[in-house]
Amino acid sequence: MVVICGPAGVGKGSIVSGMLNQRSDFVLSVSATTREPREAETDGVQYYFVSDEQFDRMIEDKQMLEWAWVFGLNRYGTPKKAVDKLQSEGKTVILEIDLDGARQIRETAPDVVQIFIAPPSFEQLESRLRGRGTETDAQLEARLNTAKDELQAQDEFDEVFINDELEKTTQEVLDYILRRKEENERSTGNRKTTN
Repeated sequence: MVVICGPAGVGKGSIVSGMLNQRSDFVLSVSATTREPREAETDGVQYYFVSDEQFDRMIEDKQMLEWAWVFGLNRYGTPKKAVDKLQSEGKTVILEIDLDGARQIRETAPDVVQIFIAPPSFEQLESRLRGRGTETDAQLEARLNTAKDELQAQDEFDEVFINDELEKTTQEVLDYILRRKEENERSTGNRKTTN
């Protein structure tokens, strides 16, 4: 299991997509969320869109590896059952989650590889977020404030990558994950090669 964390707009999704295109044994964990679907999002593909009541039940039944309020607006979480199933199939499961979720995962799954994606500068991050045009001014301000906190926490992670050039950063992250996976398999005696 690999956690990919970093501020909104840093390019986490693009990096993850690039790795998934290269590796058939890598799969992105689909999170559950209480937010409304955006245009072109499909339930069960980008997210599992659930009601507040459903989300509450999943927490109570300990069906979440982690969950968090994001920007104080909606809740997101990683359903445990789906991750367990993918791991049992030999997949490397990637969780693209926020800082609170990454901290929870450290408690529930201490062997997880934790990666932080940082922007070249805060100014570039702000420019990327404004350029997306997907948030209101209030949402943008919330994301920028959250980004400041996230950037201060990057030392908590196993490795930090600065996304200054997407293809290069994607390859660096992929190489790091494969190196960690190989070390783990060597230490447990489960040598597997899958492309």
